[in-house]
Amino acid sequence: METIAAISEYYARGGEVNRLNVGRGRLEFLRTQDVLRRLLPPAPVRVLDVGGGAGVHARWLTADGYQVRLVDPVPSHVEHAGEIVGVDAVLGDARRLDEPDDFCQATLLLGPLYHLTQRRERVTALREAVRVTAPGGIVVAATISRYAGLYDTLVRGRYLDPEVRRITATEIVTGVHEPFDQDLFTLAYFHHPDEIVGEFADAGLTEATRYALEGGAWLFADRDGWLDGDERTAGLLEALRAVEQEPSLFGITSHLLTAAVVK
Repeated sequence: METIAAISEYYARGGEVNRLNVGRGRLEFLRTQDVLRRLLPPAPVRVLDVGGGAGVHARWLTADGYQVRLVDPVPSHVEHAGEIVGVDAVLGDARRLDEPDDFCQATLLLGPLYHLTQRRERVTALREAVRVTAPGGIVVAATISRYAGLYDTLVRGRYLDPEVRRITATEIVTGVHEPFDQDLFTLAYFHHPDEIVGEFADAGLTEATRYALEGGAWLFADRDGWLDGDERTAGLLEALRAVEQEPSLFGITSHLLTAAVVK
């Protein structure tokens, strides 16, 4: 299995284990859960969670009654996920899945497209997702917005650093985020909001639908109690749901989910 050293090192530090349980990550988690619960076929069906990390989504999917197999290239992630009751966790590569044709009714790629900097590899991963998903099933992929790095470094107060500004200026044009320090993510690809539709189409996934997960709320949701689980959180999720398919907001969100039914 081919892995890039910088990516493996980044995830081996264990930051992904709790990332979606703290800070702004909580909004990404809640909105991903919200959208998936509306898109996925009713349980119990088999879900393949490709690049599922330490199992943060596999955990609630299993609790909801789904049969979940998690595939990830990072051994520590597979170890963590394998400790979740009901989750079948295995090592694997999104571009070369070991699962047979029509293995599942839903395939999730909630991380692999972040790190495949070449378009052909992203399309390959999507084609593999189509192959293992039975006709009538659904493929859902997460992408990071082309402009997320710009807004993130502004919010963190890092943008004035000349090297950070250089990296940010490059990624706005090319989509490729160079690893600078481990605090600013690892080697990654940041999608323009429109290009994922073409990648889906090249993989045979037509009529793709996009969902802005956090909208502009990711820039402030970790402050002032917005994610404390009370009526403010419920109101925030309701507001984001109302505008999740508004194309004019796709560039401000940190993450997009794109979904299509396998023909």
